[in-house]
Amino acid sequence: MSAITKVSEITAQNVADYLRIAELTQNDTDFITSCIGVAKDYILKYTGIEDLTELDEYQDFVIVVYVLVQDMYDNRTMYVDNSNLNTVVENILGLHQRNLL
Repeated sequence: MSAITKVSEITAQNVADYLRIAELTQNDTDFITSCIGVAKDYILKYTGIEDLTELDEYQDFVIVVYVLVQDMYDNRTMYVDNSNLNTVVENILGLHQRNLL
């Protein structure tokens, strides 16, 4: 298996492997797929990047998606809790912020 280097390459199975889910059910697949979309949207809004395809230019966003989805999966939520944002995620996203106002 090759390393994922672009956000657009991330699949529910990739995330399930990261989360160490032994058997991926259809419900898990659907939930993880939704969480991946939420994570991408969160990255766009946090950084001010306007085009989803532009996320592929930054390999470090891959780990951000994994960590955000892990948090949503662990807590069974469909949103990112800004008050408890992982510091690695916050630091990576801060490096790419365009909306500094």
